[in-house]
Amino acid sequence: MAASREDVKFLSNPKIGLRRKKYCRFRKFGIKYIDYKDAEFLLQFINEQGKILPRRITGNSLKYQRRMATAVKRARHLAMLPFVGDLLK
Repeated sequence: MAASREDVKFLSNPKIGLRRKKYCRFRKFGIKYIDYKDAEFLLQFINEQGKILPRRITGNSLKYQRRMATAVKRARHLAMLPFVGDLLK
């Protein structure tokens, strides 16, 4: 007797190969200006070591990725964000 698809228990997630479409959150929500003084918002775009996340991970468009990088660098210069974060999040 062969097992049907419903009877088979997967060891890994069957949706592992499926990806969601990446989108630019700035264009989707109509954000025109990225404020360098909003440190909590900018924390979404840096990793635990304090590095700026690339476009391929965040999904930002080129225009807003450049503006976001500039805002992070300005916030770092004014000591609102650290240059190097040891387990920042």
